Amino acid sequence: MQQRHLNREQYFNELAQTAREHYIGYIRRFQPITPTTKVLEVGCGEGGNLLPFAEMGCRVTGIERFPERVEQAQAYFQKKGYSGRFIADDFLKYKPQTNEKYDLVLIHDVIEHIPDKDSFLEHLKGFVHKDSLIFWGFPAWQMPFGGHQQICRSRLCSHLPFIHLLPVPVYQYLLKANKETTGCINELLDIRKSRVTTERFEQLAETHGLSIVDRCLWLVNPHYEQKFHLKPRKLPAALSRIRYIRNFLSTSCFYLTRYHQST
Repeated sequence: MQQRHLNREQYFNELAQTAREHYIGYIRRFQPITPTTKVLEVGCGEGGNLLPFAEMGCRVTGIERFPERVEQAQAYFQKKGYSGRFIADDFLKYKPQTNEKYDLVLIHDVIEHIPDKDSFLEHLKGFVHKDSLIFWGFPAWQMPFGGHQQICRSRLCSHLPFIHLLPVPVYQYLLKANKETTGCINELLDIRKSRVTTERFEQLAETHGLSIVDRCLWLVNPHYEQKFHLKPRKLPAALSRIRYIRNFLSTSCFYLTRYHQST
């Protein structure tokens, strides 16, 4: 397990810096961000992605199902001198308040953890209006660490690429042999079941009435600049058009979408 997964404040700051440098500029190409912008993040964790929007004066809200993460988000925001609204709840069980519509919704490193993606996308409609923009970011399943094995505590498993593509019995044996906890193994196997590829995401978008405003596939994930001091690099256009193969090369997939019709 990498140090940033243990030091949550460090992780918060790294996410905030990545959002400042790479998310805001990308989103602004398609929609203005002003102090009147209402921003929602689903699965906000400690709130790092939301901090730069709060710094711009936006009204930010985060929904997170783990109460301890919400407490951390509140503490880190207070320490930085900014305010945000953080809700400890399962997004699929949370009912928006009257007129609780957002101009911008962030869903980063979340969709690959959702088993029932159809219900998720239908529920999301209740939080947007006709002009709302939704920013998605996720790792393609087949990329070297698409299985999130970096959360493993053993040095071997946390640094081995592509092991999540092994047959399940072999994958489980490797994890157990390296003394990974039952909780960690179950989480990794759940991610395997709920995995997402570019093709799967685009199929879901079409099924649920989402227009794809833009797609940007990254050969070197922008967050790797904070994690490993690597310069972000987009996947070459020719490779990004090759179905299936692109998933092995896309360490992060950015999509901007809007619903055809708001509910």
